[in-house]
Amino acid sequence: MPLRKTIKHLQCHHSSLLKALPSLAFFTPFSTHSLQSLPLKPANPIKLHKDQDPYSLLKEDPIEICTSLWVKTFSSPPNTTFPNLTGFLSKFDLWVLAYQRSCAHATGTFPPRNAIHSHVLQDLLSLRNAIVHGQFTWNKRTEQYIRSPNDKTLTKPMSKRKLQAILESSEPCFQDRVVQEVLLLILEPVFEARFSPKSHAFRPGRSAHTVIRTIRSNFSGYLWFLKGNLSEILENVDRNVVMGCLEKAIKDKKVLGLVKSALRQPVRCKSHDDETEESKKDKKRKGTKKKILNENEPKPDPYWLRTFYDFAPEEAAKVPSYGHSGILSPLLANICLNELDHMMEEMIIEFFRPCKSDSIWKYSIDDGCHNPAWPEFVPSSGKEKTRKMDYIRYGGYFLIGIRGPREDAVEIRKKVIKFCEDAFGIRLDNSKVEIEHITRGIQFLDHIICRRVIYPTLRYTGTGGNIVSEKGVGTLLSVTASLQQCIRQFRRLELVKGDKDPEPLPCKPMLYSSQAHTNSQMNKFLETMADWYRYADNRKKVVGFCAYVIRSSLAKLYAARYRLKSRAKVYGIASRNLSRPLRESSNNSAPEYSDLLRMGLVDAIEGVQFSHMSLIPSCDYTPFPRNWIPDHEQVLHEYTKLDNPNYFFGLLRSIKQEGLSLPQDEISQFVWDYKTRMIRNFQYDRDKKRKEDSVEVPG
Repeated sequence: MPLRKTIKHLQCHHSSLLKALPSLAFFTPFSTHSLQSLPLKPANPIKLHKDQDPYSLLKEDPIEICTSLWVKTFSSPPNTTFPNLTGFLSKFDLWVLAYQRSCAHATGTFPPRNAIHSHVLQDLLSLRNAIVHGQFTWNKRTEQYIRSPNDKTLTKPMSKRKLQAILESSEPCFQDRVVQEVLLLILEPVFEARFSPKSHAFRPGRSAHTVIRTIRSNFSGYLWFLKGNLSEILENVDRNVVMGCLEKAIKDKKVLGLVKSALRQPVRCKSHDDETEESKKDKKRKGTKKKILNENEPKPDPYWLRTFYDFAPEEAAKVPSYGHSGILSPLLANICLNELDHMMEEMIIEFFRPCKSDSIWKYSIDDGCHNPAWPEFVPSSGKEKTRKMDYIRYGGYFLIGIRGPREDAVEIRKKVIKFCEDAFGIRLDNSKVEIEHITRGIQFLDHIICRRVIYPTLRYTGTGGNIVSEKGVGTLLSVTASLQQCIRQFRRLELVKGDKDPEPLPCKPMLYSSQAHTNSQMNKFLETMADWYRYADNRKKVVGFCAYVIRSSLAKLYAARYRLKSRAKVYGIASRNLSRPLRESSNNSAPEYSDLLRMGLVDAIEGVQFSHMSLIPSCDYTPFPRNWIPDHEQVLHEYTKLDNPNYFFGLLRSIKQEGLSLPQDEISQFVWDYKTRMIRNFQYDRDKKRKEDSVEVPG
């Protein structure tokens, strides 16, 4: 029987076909509301007990469950292993929370817990039982326990081409996303307590801004820098390496098997060779057709946000993807690279050699006596200077600052390459771990780390009490934004042409948008760019250049749209910030813009921001603490201290040993003294009065 006729008669003969043809078992429905005569679950569904009601399993708050796990992991020693996490994997409340987060990703709205239908909870319970009983398979597109809210109901048989497109789609299954969310809720607190503070990517509370601020605070005084590229680990890594790192903290076989099965199965991607000319034409025809969004389908990202994503630096653009791990892949990448972080922490301690004659880092590696605002006077290397190094990592890219001779940098590079080969099985050449001097400038996260020579006036007291003023020579660490990189990004977006003297081009994607909408989109983009370069020394210069490109690009766009000959005419009508309305024609019968604005028929036009350099905010030089940790980690550490009675016993013991007194003891002593003195004074007055009375009676 042909395949199409088989699909048509599948509704009547699905049971016999599944028994006779196991290869046709994938013709199960693609939505929980479609083809009611078809089974809603796979061929071997898990039988639920009659008394297993999903509402009866909703007993706890999922936020409290996650909080208890975070507190437990942060209060445990760093080398603690967790042999039993299946209890958290079985909690149905966590699965409901994972479903809510998955729906927020798919539809753009976070559904309330009481708004989830009973049949969805029943499907979610089946998915949980499949995980617990080991009957779950990743990327099972045709046998899903639960469907996405965006899935359309099938009212007619599905064609072979549509079915093949679903099977070869690169988008992850919705139920896989739910399972990944549950694993992320369980594994993230376990490893966040073990991660090194030197890593900043794919972690809560840390970002590229924390990297820039840490470099500005901790990397001053370093001459040589090692810039490493470990992006191969983000793209492809041996499964046994990931599982070996995971098994150091997790001993639960259920969780380990689930992650291992996700790493084992490769992602099925459609090859370009299989595409025919007909399919290419269909793609081109679909691309020009206007798409109508479904009721629950989220709106696409606005233009300003997509444009800013294209500005992502190389270090932040690569997101790891391992098999069907999905959103779990960044956590797994950090688990692997955490071995390198701890190795570098040990190397930092071994490399440190203090020098008493040095003006900074005299005593210990974390003495805190170094102020980054102080100039580092030359020479910055030699026997009379302290040898020190520091390390920071963002994703698969790391930066090592070294204060010492170049031979030390070469030796450290050899150790890093050897460690990566032994631990990760990746051979790195010298081009992946480059040695650069501070004078050349090191580019990291679209910022250039360099030093600025200053000549401060040194005043000191000479012989005879005279104040001597002398010009000194020093260097300060400078973190500036890369203007050339910014130009390259604009050229890739087709907003400028040329390199040395870039010329703005019209903003073609906003051709059919109104002036108010276009200006508002570009204002949001400029605000985001100003925030991205917040900690750059040349923030005014770079943001001013971005504002010039955007304003000129819009002026050329408006000149083409309203048939004006040049940017000068556009500026003459709409002003420098393009805030005045531009008309399509000079018809006097057309209503005025002010009348339309008063009637609410048009939107107010915002002027393009940063039209003058004085409007651009300056660089944020707020000092960054040397041992900074995110707020949530600080709260967890404080909570674990207060929750531990040994902390209070040790505090009381130290107070008694140092001879200090508690406020409660002082108050009780004061009250006792007050009472005893009052009694003594009362007795003294009473005895005195008796003596006076006895003297007066004989008289």
